[in-house]
Amino acid sequence: MRLLLRSSLWYTSAFLGSHTAFKSELVTQATTSYLIKTMHYQTEERGRPNSSDYRIYFKTSDGKYISPFHDIPLIADGDQVLYNMVVEVPRWSNAKMEIATKEPLNPIKQDVKKGKLRYVANVFPHKGYIWNYGALPQTWEDPNHTDKDTMCCGDNDPIDVCEIGTLVCSPGQVIQVKVLGVLAMIDEGETDWKLIAINADDPEAPSLNSIEDVRKSRSGHLEATVDWFKKYKVPDGKPENQFAFNGQFKDKDFAVEVIKSTHEHWRALLQKQTNGGEIDCKNVSVCESPFKFTGEDACNVVKSAPAGGEALPVSPEGVYQVTDLLDNETQFSHM
Repeated sequence: MRLLLRSSLWYTSAFLGSHTAFKSELVTQATTSYLIKTMHYQTEERGRPNSSDYRIYFKTSDGKYISPFHDIPLIADGDQVLYNMVVEVPRWSNAKMEIATKEPLNPIKQDVKKGKLRYVANVFPHKGYIWNYGALPQTWEDPNHTDKDTMCCGDNDPIDVCEIGTLVCSPGQVIQVKVLGVLAMIDEGETDWKLIAINADDPEAPSLNSIEDVRKSRSGHLEATVDWFKKYKVPDGKPENQFAFNGQFKDKDFAVEVIKSTHEHWRALLQKQTNGGEIDCKNVSVCESPFKFTGEDACNVVKSAPAGGEALPVSPEGVYQVTDLLDNETQFSHM
């Protein structure tokens, strides 16, 4: 145990490098990582699925409500270099589920645009999201910060993750992932990093350790990812997305530096050192944060949400939206 703890603390220091302002907090995370990595987070549904009031709230294994954005640690296991990932959208599905960054406790909800629930269209030959899609907790792409590589500001969200394993996850599931690389998408003038990662429990995880491993063992997978992100907003009447680095994936080391930077920006946000706009920073675990509130307050937030119920039928607009670009053949490519 002591040997493992030393290894975890060593990794935490290596992860931080010269970022001394955050060493103390993350060393504490590493010290407790052996509890964290075995902790099973629970979810509680409120409202009715396929409705605008549907929410997925998070709580610890002992039933305490938490924010998946602020209270789930970024680092899952320093010894194995694993990160926690909050799954928002399962592979092959179309509903645009996301962490509600502007709501107390930041539950997962379905995005709404112009009063209608949002769905991602099937852009031939793809079916819905082609990976398990989600975010790393305790990260934030600062809209006030111009990235030195993309020359664009952040998109005001946690950093996105495309999990490429063979298992299909569920909304609200918290998994441990190994980061392999990153793609720099430019979405309407904003930096929107897309991490490529694999579930540590996936059978293929031991053989995938870099973006080059993905390129060699998954022919066409990275190209399909760029194609998907380029075109997925076109059905909404928007132009194709652009990419920094000519659409080339950057390696794991580069990706880790991006994670460090977005974690720093999140830390500044929680300490009120930067303007987060409408971001809700309430949390139950970040000791030095002025936004910390009590477990009772968190419980009251969930109790105030509509009670759960049976799923509503998918709206006609949703049905049309997810089938309009399928042509007559739906291809489920093996990713």
